[in-house]
Amino acid sequence: MKILLVYPKTPGTFWSLENAIKFIKKKALEPPLGLLTVAALLPEEWETRLVDLNVRSLEDEAIRWADLVFLGGMSIQKSSFDRVVERCRGLGVTVVAGGPMCTMEPDAFPDVDHLVLGEAELSLPPFLRDLEEGHPNRVYTAPEFADITSTPRPRWDLLDVDAYALMDIQYSRGCPYNCDFCTITMLYGHRPRIKDTDQFLGELDALCDSGWRGAVFVVDDNFIGNRGRLKRDFLPALIEWSERRGHPFEFSTEVSIDLADDPELTALMVRAGFKMVFVGIETPDEGSLAECGKRQNQGRDMMESVKTLQRRGLVVAGGFIVGFDHDGPDIFERMIRFIQNSGICTAMVGLLNAPLGTKLFQRLSAENRILSSMSGDNMDGSLNFVPRMNPGLLLEGYRRVIRTIYSQGAYFERIKTFLAEYTVPRFPPARRTPAEIGAVLRAFWRLGVVERGRRFFWRLVFHVLHKHPEKAGTAFRMAIYGFHYRKVIERI
Repeated sequence: MKILLVYPKTPGTFWSLENAIKFIKKKALEPPLGLLTVAALLPEEWETRLVDLNVRSLEDEAIRWADLVFLGGMSIQKSSFDRVVERCRGLGVTVVAGGPMCTMEPDAFPDVDHLVLGEAELSLPPFLRDLEEGHPNRVYTAPEFADITSTPRPRWDLLDVDAYALMDIQYSRGCPYNCDFCTITMLYGHRPRIKDTDQFLGELDALCDSGWRGAVFVVDDNFIGNRGRLKRDFLPALIEWSERRGHPFEFSTEVSIDLADDPELTALMVRAGFKMVFVGIETPDEGSLAECGKRQNQGRDMMESVKTLQRRGLVVAGGFIVGFDHDGPDIFERMIRFIQNSGICTAMVGLLNAPLGTKLFQRLSAENRILSSMSGDNMDGSLNFVPRMNPGLLLEGYRRVIRTIYSQGAYFERIKTFLAEYTVPRFPPARRTPAEIGAVLRAFWRLGVVERGRRFFWRLVFHVLHKHPEKAGTAFRMAIYGFHYRKVIERI
């Protein structure tokens, strides 16, 4: 059996970083970890190929070669997904699809031949068995959540690893919290399920042996969901592994803000090589936090929590939302002040949207406020429900926030605010690759010579050299990211 795995094109968004990764001569930010895992679940004797449309084009000859085309993807990739399905149907090739988008809204894909929904560890084997027997059904669902200690090692051998800016790996699934706008607990549950430490380290060995060095994103939606296991077993083992291997990777992941309450856990993460964490901050308004069930953020000084993590050696990226029912007209200026004063350089501010099936969707649907399905990009300036605030006022205020914080003056000042708090970690030791050196040189040309507003870049350069020379690499990386963010904001 010949299987072609296809990953749809991701449009340019805040998180795609397509304007930033060009500085390091990469084609895509990260690989399709889900499809690589699915490939590992297929029979070993089957021939498998991968086409990531973010890296290369899909030729008709590749489709004709396949007995089955396996498709995955997220909501934001739907247009590309649909085009691939149409091409496969036109060439008479059967399509098998799954992933978060199909699982959340299976009725939206009537032209897909077979839907394998939920976690593939459970839903794929019955499909493969029925396929072998000659009578596959159209829809397969996972009856429960999978034991991921049995999840096979992703098929990184299918990748051209040099095309990517970072690699993905997974330690756990699930989140103990219950934010009403979030789909994670619907897809993966409240109880964090964790891979065995040896299993995870084996994946790291394979990734390292593939030749990869550099950034690795641990894709868990809340990496610290089981703190006891992290501190007792996993992180000490990861520290030992990283030291033995010569610190080949720089890790990043997603955590909740209450990581700031645990100095022991933070110190272990930094020693293990974690450099950046994404935190869902959402809003500085306590009423809006209560509204969406973000209890882990309530009743705390979030500004101080962010700065605590920065002082301990972590770069903090943050997610923010406007459009809650409790948001008043002052929320926009409050959001700008929080972001600027916190030194969160990567601040993704989006409009609230209600994903299908979430508690938020159910509440707004009961109130007859749902307008449409969401696009998957909460920075595209669209709403899929009727807000309490006047929609025109909300959209105008939202645009003011993002255009202010990503103006060159505000953004470069925010980098300085971050650098004043940030402590450069002692572990692991810094290393500079030829790609990074080339990126800095290109940044000097693009940001310091070609771009309008280049005076802000040069002010940052002199500030860093004078006050924070040991933080220069981080500062230039943030400057390059800012170039991408400005390009995205121009389209909103």
